[in-house]
Amino acid sequence: MTPRGAGAAPPPDDVDRIVDAWRRERPDLDVAPLQVLSRVSRLARRLDLDRAQAFAQHHLEGWEFDVLSALRRAGDPYELSPGQLIRQTLVTSGTMTNRVDRLERRGLVGRSPDPHDRRGVIVRLTPEGQEAVDAAMADLLDRERTLLAELSAPDREQLAAMLRRLLSPFEA
Repeated sequence: MTPRGAGAAPPPDDVDRIVDAWRRERPDLDVAPLQVLSRVSRLARRLDLDRAQAFAQHHLEGWEFDVLSALRRAGDPYELSPGQLIRQTLVTSGTMTNRVDRLERRGLVGRSPDPHDRRGVIVRLTPEGQEAVDAAMADLLDRERTLLAELSAPDREQLAAMLRRLLSPFEA
């Protein structure tokens, strides 16, 4: 028995139709990059929507999950400085201040003075925040496992390696 994803080629998709149309209209252009990157772009949009649904089931928005999960990944005692949160979530200082304020009002994070910097604060995940992020993460992983079930384990590993190579120039 062959795993799903192996064997016969899948039927043409929207990207195939777009590429064919560009080839017809602009035969002078090499539109081959669209075969990969348009699919990545479409997949990213669909994943964003699916993730939003997973988070909404736990009364979280994507940005809230990003902040809470950064704190959760920090390990016990689940705290980071605002600067560390900014670096992990790629937002501005003003945006992070607003996000922490909103999460604090919801009781998902707390602030305390930084014992190493009199002017600084530490943001800490509350038990309610940990419960929310843990539940959302479990749901997200269930959804993503279902999506990836179309690929065999070796195909998933190969795809992850190729995507890592494509992302590396942006993360250097």
